[in-house]
Amino acid sequence: MKILVLNCGSSSVKYQLFQMAGKKVLAKGNVEKIGLKGSFLKHALSNGTKVKLTGEVLDHQSAIEYILGVLTSQKYGCLTNLDEIDAVGHRLVHGGEKFANSVWINEEIYRQIELFVDLAPLHNPANLKGIDAVNLLMPGKPQVGVFDTAFHQSMPDYAYMYGIPHSLYDKYSIRRYGFHGTSHRYVSKRACEILNLDCEKVKMITCHLGNGASVTAINQGKSVDTSMGLTPTEGLIMGTRCGDLDPGVLTFIMDKEEINHQTANVLINKHSGMLGITGISSDMREIEHEAWEKKNPRAILGLKMYHYRVIKYIGAYAAAMNGVDVLVFTGGIGENGSESREEICKNLSFLGLNFDTDKNRGQRGKELVISTKDSRITAIVIPTNEELVIAEDTEKIVKEHQIKN
Repeated sequence: MKILVLNCGSSSVKYQLFQMAGKKVLAKGNVEKIGLKGSFLKHALSNGTKVKLTGEVLDHQSAIEYILGVLTSQKYGCLTNLDEIDAVGHRLVHGGEKFANSVWINEEIYRQIELFVDLAPLHNPANLKGIDAVNLLMPGKPQVGVFDTAFHQSMPDYAYMYGIPHSLYDKYSIRRYGFHGTSHRYVSKRACEILNLDCEKVKMITCHLGNGASVTAINQGKSVDTSMGLTPTEGLIMGTRCGDLDPGVLTFIMDKEEINHQTANVLINKHSGMLGITGISSDMREIEHEAWEKKNPRAILGLKMYHYRVIKYIGAYAAAMNGVDVLVFTGGIGENGSESREEICKNLSFLGLNFDTDKNRGQRGKELVISTKDSRITAIVIPTNEELVIAEDTEKIVKEHQIKN
C-alpha cells in the first residue's frame, strides 16, 4: 500500500509518500509561501535526487496539485499515475473532546472538524483545505485524519480542567487539550521497543523540544498530563511563544500598551519566547552561538530560562506520577542539542538519573541512550517520526474499512 501523508499549514504543505511494505519513504518535500511571493517546492526522492522548483502557488489546492504533478513526473517522480496512491493521511491539529483516535474522513467527520476551528483558528482551516484539495484532485480517494490532540484525551479531568467557572467549560469547552500528541505517542512506543520494556508498566516523560515544545507525562502507555493547554502557547518557553504566563501580566500589558486582544495574541505567539527574551532569534543555534562565543548576557539568560522551565516540568511530572522510569528527548532541539540535554539532565540526579556526558556530547539526530548503565532512570534520544505514525494509522483504518465493506 502506498500512502501520501499531508501536513497542511497556513502557508505551507509538507508531504511524504510511503511504501508501507518496509515502511519506505519514496519521496518527501514541502511547498512554502503559499499565496505569497517567492513560492517554491522542495522535493527529494529516496535515491537522493533533490530539486527546488519555484513558481506561483496561489492556494492549498494549487500546492497539492503541484505536489501530485511532481510525484508523477518523468524527471522527478516515483509514481506512474495517481491511482498508485491508495490513501491520504492528514495531520489534523485539533479534534477537541470528540476524537481520541484517528478517523476515516467522511462528510460527517468533516463537519465535526469544522466545529473546532475556534479552538485552532490558525491550523484547522488549513487542514480542512488539504482535505478539500484531495477531494477535488483525487475524488473518492480514502482519507484519514490523525489528530495532534487525540493522544492526550486520556488525561484525567483534574489534570485538564482549569481553575475557571465550570460554566465556561460547559459553554466553550475551555480545558487543556495538549498538542504534539502524535510525536509523544511515537517516541514513547519506540522507547519501549528499544529498551525492551512493557509500555503498560512504565512511567515515562517525553520532551518534544523544538521551535514549538511540550513535555508529556505518560503512565502505562497513556498521556496523563502535558504542558500545552487550550492552545499551544502554554507550557515551555518556545521559539516565539511565551509559555506559562501570569494572566495578569497580559492584561497589564494590554492596558499599558493600549493593545487589543488580537495584538496581544500576536505578542505572546510571535514576538515572545526565545526571540523576545534574547532579541536575537528564535533559532536555538544562533542563541547558543551568541551565548557561548560572544558571551551575550541576554542569550545566556534565555538559555537558562529555557532549560529551567523544562527541568521544572520534568520534576513536576515525576511527582505527579510518583516516579519516572524513562526520560525521552525528541524534536529539533531534543534530538540535536546535546548541550541542552546536558544542562537539563545534570539537574535531575535527585531522580536517580546518572547522565553519560561522553556518550551524549556532540551526538545529533540518532537513537541513543544518554544515561549510564547504573542509572535508576534511563534517558534516551529518539528522533520523532510523526509522518510514519500518520501513515500507519491510515493503513490500519483503510484496511479495517475495506474489511467492513
